[in-house]
Amino acid sequence: MAVPKRKVSRARRGKRRAHDAIKPRSLSSCPQCMEPKLPHRACRSCGTYKGKNFLESEEF
Repeated sequence: MAVPKRKVSRARRGKRRAHDAIKPRSLSSCPQCMEPKLPHRACRSCGTYKGKNFLESEEF
């Protein structure tokens, strides 16, 4: 069974955890209504994705 020979220092532990931070979600703008939306998903305000209507919107 593998057991560490020495204690891992705080600096070494911190360097390993440096990439674990939560990053903010990237947003893109809808080409139809210019509202912010998540990439590769239908727009929540107008319901279009790649020029096609997928969601029935209550605005129209």
